Amino acid sequence: MKLIPRTRLRLLGLLPLIFFLAQGVHYWKINQLGHMLWMCNVGNLLLALGLFLEKPLVIRLSAIWMIPGLIIWFLYVVLAWGVFLTSTLAHVGGLIVALIALSKVRMDRSAWRWAFGWYLVIQMLSRFVTPRDLNVNLAHAIQPGWERTFPSYWLFWLALTLFTAVVLWLSALLFWSIWPAGLRRLDHAAG
Repeated sequence: MKLIPRTRLRLLGLLPLIFFLAQGVHYWKINQLGHMLWMCNVGNLLLALGLFLEKPLVIRLSAIWMIPGLIIWFLYVVLAWGVFLTSTLAHVGGLIVALIALSKVRMDRSAWRWAFGWYLVIQMLSRFVTPRDLNVNLAHAIQPGWERTFPSYWLFWLALTLFTAVVLWLSALLFWSIWPAGLRRLDHAAG
């Protein structure tokens, strides 16, 4: 039995859901579930939902986050702690699934704004519901090593937020240059 393309795309959502759940099991075992709110982890859940519900905007904004998530993961996790299976699945696997999905739903020029709004929501949520010592999404304290550059957390946060906006815009621009929306997409790809 051959699956229609829309069904295949929806089924693709199982992979980022599995990546998210695998990370959840890992963090549950080490009693640090707060780490599930890192943008890259929650991004896999968001990608799965976007694929299941056929919401191109949701797919786009989660895909935009995969690039900075991969870079930050490599710099602050892989180089410091090494490679772990669930973490690799969440970051590398999530990016691969996002790229496959983007090749179908394409990228529009405004998706980065939604990705930035999502960042602000998750950052605020991280600040209120995660333990301070985990510093999820840098919502509580200055990233170690940057204390000399930023005299206060709020200056650090402002610089981080502006830098994040630029990186999200550049990520979206990169994806748009490869897969611009409007050329070939799902019936309701605008929403």
